[in-house]
Amino acid sequence: MHTLSEWLSNAEAWLDARGKGAWIAAMVLGFIFIWPLGLALLFYMIWSNKMSLTCRNRPNRKLAMRSTGNTAFDAYRDETLKRLEEEQTAFRGFLDRLRQAKDKSEFDQFMSERTNRTPDNGEIIA
Repeated sequence: MHTLSEWLSNAEAWLDARGKGAWIAAMVLGFIFIWPLGLALLFYMIWSNKMSLTCRNRPNRKLAMRSTGNTAFDAYRDETLKRLEEEQTAFRGFLDRLRQAKDKSEFDQFMSERTNRTPDNGEIIA
């Protein structure tokens, strides 16, 4: 006879083997049939980071930079990644300059409107 903790650990292992979709399906079914069970699953999933937004299976950058054994491909990959990083830096700089130009234009327009504004008595403020 299995104890409750054994049954729960087996159920957790079974759901883990099937991925996030199984956890979500179990939670939805829990809410539909026994809402406290669905709520308990939701809290457990949040507490245990089962539904974290980061993907644990995503390879990290250091692992991706490992040598493949093919020096020509490794050189091509390194050159391409370097070029993409340079383009990304240049594009961010372009966006910063674009934002600064827009801010300056809006500020100049504000100052122009402010200096040309007339008060209620008809005098021009300079």
